[in-house]
Amino acid sequence: MNDVASESYKPSDAEPFMSERQREYFRRKLIGWREAILAESRDTLAVLQLESENHPDIADRASSETDRAIELRARDRQRKLISKIEAALARIEDGTYGYCVETGDPISLRRLDARPIATLSVEAQERHERREKIYRDE
Repeated sequence: MNDVASESYKPSDAEPFMSERQREYFRRKLIGWREAILAESRDTLAVLQLESENHPDIADRASSETDRAIELRARDRQRKLISKIEAALARIEDGTYGYCVETGDPISLRRLDARPIATLSVEAQERHERREKIYRDE
C-alpha cells in the first residue's frame, strides 16, 4: 500500500475498478483540492477585510465594489464546489464513487482524474447536455 501515497501513482484500467488504491488516490486528490480552495478563501477574506477602507474617489470606490462583488461570486462558486467535493468523498466512503448515478456504469478513470467530482459517465453527461440544449432552445 506504500505506492498509494506515491506521487507518481496513477489509476489504470489494468487494475480492478475502484480498488482500494484507486479510492485512496481519489480521496487524496479530493481532499487536496478542498484544502486548496479553503486556503484560497481564507486569503480572499483577509484581502477583503484589508480593502474595506473607504475610498475618497468615487471611481476608486466603484472599482473596489465591483472587484469585491466578483470575488464574492467566485467564493460562492467555490462554496458549491466544496459541497460537491464533500459529496464525492461521501461516495468514496459508501462505495458508490466512480459509478454513474444515471446508469450505474463505471465512469472512466480519465474523466474522474480530470473531474474527480463527476457523477455521470461521459455518455450520460452528453445525453444530459443534449436534453438541456433542447429545452433551452424551445
